[in-house]
Amino acid sequence: MLRGLRRMDVIMRTGLLNGVMCLIGLNGPAACMGQETWKNRKHVHLTNTIARGFDVSASEDLAYFGSQLSDERDFRNQLDTILIPRPVGSANHAKVRRHIADTMKTLGWDVGIPKTSDRTPHGDKDFYNVIATLDPEAPRRMVIACHYDSLLKPEGFLGATDSAVPCAQMLNMAKTMSQELNHMKSQKPELTLQFIFFDGEEAFVRWTSTDSIYGSRALARDWEGKGYNYQQVQGNHLDRIDIFVLLDLIGAGDMSFMKLESSTGDWYDRLVGIERRLRGRGLVGGSTMFKDAQRIPSGIEDDHIPFKRKGVPVLHLISVPFPKAWHKMGDDRSSLDFRRIGDLNKILRVFTAEYLNINP
Repeated sequence: MLRGLRRMDVIMRTGLLNGVMCLIGLNGPAACMGQETWKNRKHVHLTNTIARGFDVSASEDLAYFGSQLSDERDFRNQLDTILIPRPVGSANHAKVRRHIADTMKTLGWDVGIPKTSDRTPHGDKDFYNVIATLDPEAPRRMVIACHYDSLLKPEGFLGATDSAVPCAQMLNMAKTMSQELNHMKSQKPELTLQFIFFDGEEAFVRWTSTDSIYGSRALARDWEGKGYNYQQVQGNHLDRIDIFVLLDLIGAGDMSFMKLESSTGDWYDRLVGIERRLRGRGLVGGSTMFKDAQRIPSGIEDDHIPFKRKGVPVLHLISVPFPKAWHKMGDDRSSLDFRRIGDLNKILRVFTAEYLNINP
């Protein structure tokens, strides 16, 4: 059993279905779905992780993933490339898309850039999500996502927190963890890591159900209709998502997070514990970022919504309250706290290593 993890935070009930014992997290589904398969193993992944002893935050691996892998120079270089005005359809928009795709390809990931078209208040537009998958043959995916487009107006808007920083964080994670991720890939596990850089998150005129999140709406719809069969168990491509971690509005000095989604409450609690242990070892500082509190996510719409509505487990990591510079010209480099961003990078690396059951 993992140290420091309360039993009631791990096990809500046990049951025998088809001869398989199911251990369900406190915020897990109401019942197991029969014998474990690629399609439903996400619901017992926490308890399976516990059983295998992958408590990164309670081991010496904490300092390795949290601190030793840090490369803040690389993070700043990634940010410098992305932190330019990049509204949909602009030359800068294409430049950032190419940078993201080329970086992930260089690191050995499989990269797809599916094109979709949609009607907007400014006429028909093309959108290009960038989807990078460590091992496309693996049936299950831990998805980490953000959006790479920027707001059209005010003209020249940079969108540092919204969402240049999350894009740079994801590229930096792929770079700093490349050795461990490639080793994991060589072992051909059932679970892999997938990054999605969404296009068209921002509204062209005013946020509505049709003028916003163009890329994520198209992808969720496409994956729901695309069948998938592995080991004679059928599903669709949304079923392949273990957990959908969305990063947004990240980088201000006062950024903080709350538990916004009940479907991944246990995994949010892991983030709370990881930050606490990193702070206890003197590896992060400042005020607590991951608040041990829950908030009803009323009014917070983002790229996770089309996936959440189709039953995908979502972990929405968006700063609450929103940064003061949100959708203002001040959302630029001066609005960022690089020490805090570096601390968050440490927490996210530990969390990702723990979810993927990675040993250094």
